[in-house]
Amino acid sequence: MAFVKLYRKKLEENYTFLNNIFESRNIEWGVVTKLLCGNKIYLKEVIALGVKEMHDSRISNLKKIKDLDPTIQTVYIKPPAKRSIEKIVHYADVSFNTEIYTIKMLSEEALKQNKVHKVIIMIEMGDLREGVMGEELVEFYGSILSLPNIEILGIGTNLNCLSGIMPTQDKLIQLSLYKQLIEAKFNINIPWVSGGTSVAIPLMLKNARPMAVNHFRVGEALFFGKDLFTGETIKGMHNDVLKLYSEIIEITEKPDTPTGELGESGVGNTYVMEDDADLGVTSLRAILDIGLLDMQPQYIEADDTDITIVDASSDMLVIDITSSKKNYKIGDLVSFKIQYMAALYLLNSEYIEKTIG
Repeated sequence: MAFVKLYRKKLEENYTFLNNIFESRNIEWGVVTKLLCGNKIYLKEVIALGVKEMHDSRISNLKKIKDLDPTIQTVYIKPPAKRSIEKIVHYADVSFNTEIYTIKMLSEEALKQNKVHKVIIMIEMGDLREGVMGEELVEFYGSILSLPNIEILGIGTNLNCLSGIMPTQDKLIQLSLYKQLIEAKFNINIPWVSGGTSVAIPLMLKNARPMAVNHFRVGEALFFGKDLFTGETIKGMHNDVLKLYSEIIEITEKPDTPTGELGESGVGNTYVMEDDADLGVTSLRAILDIGLLDMQPQYIEADDTDITIVDASSDMLVIDITSSKKNYKIGDLVSFKIQYMAALYLLNSEYIEKTIG
């Protein structure tokens, strides 16, 4: 049975590394847990780090966090859907918003629940996902200032998630200027200027973050230690907090080229037969007990660098172990480094066991 293992010590060290960065710069931050897909085993590990604020895009996951620790400040990190307003007010202390209509509904529901619901107004800054257009921001802000049971916690932006636009120093300066504009217009104080996600960490390491930007949401860097500008691992962090292990269920010497009439495979692919294909070439292939139902092979990499991933079907992964120096046997485990998107698939799969190491 395939399983994912979370290495507690490496998680703790990554958290300490990030927390030192933020604390030394007087920045507040929250851990984005959507990657964990509501897995309580792993959520407990995050809470045990001393986290006070957790972000997620699924209400059911925020409910689990509140069940585990009601003192955690929960943040819903996408614009609320109309049919989810009641649950969002109940389980999320804070939500990201871009529509006046929605914030009015949050206000009405917060009144019913006798709660104060906090909102962050997201601003469109070039990535073309969620956000109020800059030229509409002042009017937008003014229209929600007096809504009952709503506290405007701050402004924020989301970059790099849809179009790949990076959070440059200029972008964050622009965000800071929006803060100044609103504060001057309405004679108020904006507590948070939320400058983005893991992708902004390299700016902080270079001390290129405008001082007004005082809040961040971090998930990928915590679990993968990744510098999203370079694709490399941040010095001092671990890139293998989470690892995949899958069991070998077959080892056989097989031809490299399929034989017979070619058609579309079960996953919609059509094998292309090369004109100069040598039908006599074979390789030692192993089949693992994991497939496309649980992961996408382009997002995993075997720790044994002499292994080549051939392809996958819905429930099995085929690898070429011909060049490996290891003497693999049936029942052996093959370990893989996993990227963020692989982790999303794996942690969302009910068929993959989740363990602690």
